[in-house]
Amino acid sequence: MVFTILGWIVFGLIVGFIARALVPGRDNIGILRTIALGVVGSIIGGLIAELFTRGGFRGFHPVDWIGSIIVAVILLVVYNKVTGRKRGRV
Repeated sequence: MVFTILGWIVFGLIVGFIARALVPGRDNIGILRTIALGVVGSIIGGLIAELFTRGGFRGFHPVDWIGSIIVAVILLVVYNKVTGRKRGRV
């Protein structure tokens, strides 16, 4: 159980950092929000992948990473629009 939670945290951190790197400009969201962004992106991306594959994928697949990153980027853009926190690079 502990390793599962740590796995989600690490996966969320990696996905969140990749999403932040892909969205231009500076994001002042901190490490906890970066992890949350990656975890939520992974959950939603996994649900979408499940709809299209009918549960055909099990375990690690590149589509999991790609879907997670795409959803995390979308969530980050929406978050920045809603909160107005996005600023240009300094």
